[in-house]
Amino acid sequence: MNAALKSSSSPGSSNAGDHPAGGNATAAANAAAASFAALTDNLDYLDPASIELVRQAYRYADTAHLGQLRNSGEPYITHPIAVAAQCATWKLDAQALMAALLHDAMEDCGITKADLIERFGAPVAELVDGLTKLDKLQFDTREENQAESFRKMLLAMARDVRVILIKLADRTHNMRTLSDMPRSKWKRISSETLEIYAPIAHRLGLNQTFRELQDLSFRHLHPWRYATLNKAINKARNRRRDLVQKVQADVDAVFSKNGMKVRLAGREKTLYAIYQKMTLKHLSFAQVTDLYGFRVIVPTITDCYTGLGLLHQMYKPVPGKFKDHIAIAKLNGYQSLHTTLVGPSGINIEFQLRTEEMHIIAEAGVAAHWLYKAQEHDGTAADRLGTKWLQSLLDIQNETRDAAEFWDHVKVDLFPDAVYVFTPKSQIMAMPQGATVVDFAYAIHSNIGNRTSAAKINNEQVPLRTELKNGDVVEIITTADATPNPAWLGFVRTGRARSKIRHYLKTLAHSESEGLGEKLLTQALRAEGIEELPPADGNTQAVWDKLLRFTGSRSRDELMTDIGLGKRIASIVAKRLTVLMSEHGYRPDALLMTRERYTSHETVSQGGLTLDGSENASVQYAHCCRPIPGDNIIGYLGRGEGLVVHTAQCATAQKLQHKDSERFITVDWADEPSRLFEAGVVVTISNGKGVLARVASELAEAEADIIHVDMDDEVALDTIDLRFIVAVRDQAHLETALRNLRRVPAVLRASRR
Repeated sequence: MNAALKSSSSPGSSNAGDHPAGGNATAAANAAAASFAALTDNLDYLDPASIELVRQAYRYADTAHLGQLRNSGEPYITHPIAVAAQCATWKLDAQALMAALLHDAMEDCGITKADLIERFGAPVAELVDGLTKLDKLQFDTREENQAESFRKMLLAMARDVRVILIKLADRTHNMRTLSDMPRSKWKRISSETLEIYAPIAHRLGLNQTFRELQDLSFRHLHPWRYATLNKAINKARNRRRDLVQKVQADVDAVFSKNGMKVRLAGREKTLYAIYQKMTLKHLSFAQVTDLYGFRVIVPTITDCYTGLGLLHQMYKPVPGKFKDHIAIAKLNGYQSLHTTLVGPSGINIEFQLRTEEMHIIAEAGVAAHWLYKAQEHDGTAADRLGTKWLQSLLDIQNETRDAAEFWDHVKVDLFPDAVYVFTPKSQIMAMPQGATVVDFAYAIHSNIGNRTSAAKINNEQVPLRTELKNGDVVEIITTADATPNPAWLGFVRTGRARSKIRHYLKTLAHSESEGLGEKLLTQALRAEGIEELPPADGNTQAVWDKLLRFTGSRSRDELMTDIGLGKRIASIVAKRLTVLMSEHGYRPDALLMTRERYTSHETVSQGGLTLDGSENASVQYAHCCRPIPGDNIIGYLGRGEGLVVHTAQCATAQKLQHKDSERFITVDWADEPSRLFEAGVVVTISNGKGVLARVASELAEAEADIIHVDMDDEVALDTIDLRFIVAVRDQAHLETALRNLRRVPAVLRASRR
C-alpha cells in the first residue's frame, strides 16, 4: 500500500514488446504469474469453483495495477499476492482471498465499490471497502485522518473479522519489505505497527503474527540495537545447543517411559521480548536467563496436567512461575499451562503444555476457526476465541460519533495484560490491567454501571476508583437514583465504561436542554401575546415546518435543545413563530402581551425561569460568584453551554451583560429549593494548634458540609486565611454558619467569598 510507485512506462500498452521496456515487462509478468502459481498451490482446501473465483480476482487486480511498481522494483501485484498467501495459511475462504488480492484496487487504481459489487458481489466489495483508507477526504490533521481511517477499519472488522485478518496480513508483508522504503518512513510505520497493529493481533490471539510484527518493528525502529542483540543471541544459541538437545532427549525419554504420546518443539524468546525484558527490568543480556523454552503438545487436557507432574519430577520448578491458562483462559482465548524449571547448569527453561487444538488457537487465534473448516464462523466459536471485544467496538461506536474519541476508547482496550476477578456468585471475569470497580460494573451491564453508588471488594467497602487485583471478589451496590459522575472519566480504564459514561452525560444534557428550551420559547412567545406553543400536528404542522427551515434545525426537538444550549435566541425564534402563526390566522392577545412585557425586567430580553436546583446538566451555577437561594440572580445563555446562573452583582455577569445583553434571562429561586448549594467562605485565623479542627467542627455543627478547603502556603505565619467551599441551603443558613465561626476565639474574620 504505502510502497506503491507509479511506473513511467505506459500502463495501457497491451503488447509488452511494443516499447523498449518490453523485456522487463515480460520478466515482471512472469514473476507475478509465478508468485500467483505458488499461491494456488496452497489453495487445496478450497473447491475448484472457489479457486476459479480467486483466479478471476487475481486477473482483475493484475490489470488494475498494471504499470505500478513497488519500491523494490517488483510489479505491485506481488504485494496483493503475498497478502493473499498469508491469508491462505490461515485457510480463509475464497471471499477473503479475493478481497486480499483486490485490497488496494479502490485506493490506488480508481476502481469504485460499485465496480467491485458488479464484478465480484457485495460481500467482497464490503471487505475491500473496510480495508480502504480515507485518503480522498480532507482532514484538518494527519492524526484526525488516521483516527477516521482506523475507526472505519475497526467497525468493518467488528462486523466481519476477516477485514482485520486481511489488514494484518497486509501490514505484515509491508513490514517484511519495509527495508525497500525510504528510511525517513521507517520510524512512523514501525511505531504505528508496534502501537496499533501488534496489539490488535495479540488481542485477537494471532500470536505468531503478533511476535513477527513486534520483531520487524524493533528491527526498523532501532536497527543498531536489533543487530547487536541478534549477534548476542546467535552466540548464545551456539553455546547452548548441547544443553537444548540434552533437555529435549531427557523429556522425550521420560514421556516415552510413561507411555505418553507428545510432540516437543523448541521455542526461543523473540528479540523484541528480550529487549523489552532488558529495558523494563534494567538487565544486561547475560542476566536474561529464560531465552529458551519448549512446547509440549499432548492429546488431552488431562495429559497436560499429567505432563506437568512428570516435568516437575525431572527438574525443580521456579516458585511463583506456574500459570494455569487452561482453567482460566486469557482474554483472547489462549489456553496453556506455563511452568519455569531450573534445567541443567542452573539455566531457567520455560515449558508450555497444551493440546493440539489449544496450539492452533494459541498461534492463529481468531483465524483458527478457518483452520478447522473454511466456512462461515459461528458466534459461539468467535466468542470462545475472545472476539467479544469486536462486538464491543460496535457498542462504543453507537455512542461515539467523534473519530478521535472513538479511537481513544479503542486504544485503551488494546493493552493485553489482564486481571481475573470474581462476581459474588463466583463467575470469573477478565478485566484489563488497572481496571477499576466502575469498569467492572459497566462490564456486567451498562444499567449496573449507570446506577453504581458503592462497591465492596472481598466484603470490604472501597472507593469506586479502587483498582482490581487478581482474585478479588467484587460486589457492586446500586441505587435507583444514582447516576454516572463526570469525575469517573478521570479514572475508568476500559473503552466501554468511558463511552457509556460520556453517552449518558451527553444524553442527559441534551434532554434537559430540550426541556429548558421549551420553557424559554414558551415564555418568549407569551411576550409576543401568544399563550402557548402550537402543537406539532394538524393545521400547525406547516407552521413548524417553516420555522425549522428558518432556523436550519432538523426537528422540533433539535430546535428546543439549541435554544436550551444558547445556540438560538428564544425571543428571535418567538418573533418569527408569531409571524408564521399570524399568516395562519392566529391573533396575539394584546392584554397578555402588555402584561408580560411590562412585568419583565427592562434589561432582560428573554422570559423568566424558576430554579430549584434539580436542573442538573442544563443549568450551571457560576464558580466566579457561587449564587445561593436568597441572592439576586440573573441567567446567561452561553453559546452551547446551556444556562449559567450568576449573582446580579457579579462583575463577570455585568461585563457579559454590557456586551451580550440579548442572551440574559430573568431567573428566580423557587420557594423550596431541592438541594444544597455551594458557597465560598474565607476565614482569617490566628495560627495555632487545633484551630483548623475547631473551625471545621463549628461548620459541622451548623450543618454546613465542607466540600473543599485550602490555605496559604506560608503556614509559619501568625495569621493565615482558610478558604472553604461549603454546601448550604440558603443565605440564612450561610449566615448562621458564619456567626458560629466568629464565636471561635482564634477566628479574626469570617466572611463569604
